[in-house]
Amino acid sequence: MSAPERIPPRSVTTAELLAEGELTVRGRIRDASNAALYCTVSYDGREAACIYKPVAGERPLWDFPDGTLAQREVAAYEVSEATGWGLVPPTVLRDGPYGEGMCQLWVDAAPDGELLALVDGEEPGPGWKAIGFAEVGDGKTALLVHADDERLRRLAVLDAVINNADRKGGHLLPGDEGRLYGIDHGVTFNTENKLRTLLWGWAGEPLTGEAVEVLKGLKEALGEGGALAARLAELITAAEVRATRTRVGALLESGKHPEPNGEWPAIPWPPV
Repeated sequence: MSAPERIPPRSVTTAELLAEGELTVRGRIRDASNAALYCTVSYDGREAACIYKPVAGERPLWDFPDGTLAQREVAAYEVSEATGWGLVPPTVLRDGPYGEGMCQLWVDAAPDGELLALVDGEEPGPGWKAIGFAEVGDGKTALLVHADDERLRRLAVLDAVINNADRKGGHLLPGDEGRLYGIDHGVTFNTENKLRTLLWGWAGEPLTGEAVEVLKGLKEALGEGGALAARLAELITAAEVRATRTRVGALLESGKHPEPNGEWPAIPWPPV
């Protein structure tokens, strides 16, 4: 008689781990503007580090409804996944020790080439894009630049779509195998234009062919009956979903990276 077939154990997906796992608080990220707790999450033999941001720990903002930042972080992840670029670490909305909040997979920053720099002179060198001039003390200024990196350029497109009001240098995390992640997306999806970013180096330049194809896919997914539209409707308001659809359409119509409009500070403060 032959031995019974051995069925391998089912592997736990990252989404299941984050959403269903036991969340244990290990510490607090003290320099975060809202409550951000460093945790471990374990489920069915798998464990990982993560960040848990409870809604109860969100600081009220004058231009965003109270208690909505966690949902916006998850919505940013959903849009990132729809692009196929995987620019935001896996993020879910779940209950935790301090109530409902967002839970995001922890990413250890890997050694990588510089993404931001301050340089002398009025023009960036080869491989760099100018952001603007910054005061460096004693009445002196230096040119703030970012790398001319296709990963950053993809992130600039994502930020334009989600209307990111806070793309700082500290929100850029180089990951393993050349990956780059963006984090801290609580102030996104406003119906008013609030794009504030350090990634202005491509402002006014034509979008890449890749970006155009990605935006076409987003336009379809955000249309009536689209899967992304339905998912975002669970996380942000109907007006914010429509505004996201409008931003995608505007990018496709212009065919260019957006430029600062002068109605809102273009660069977040502090920039890093």
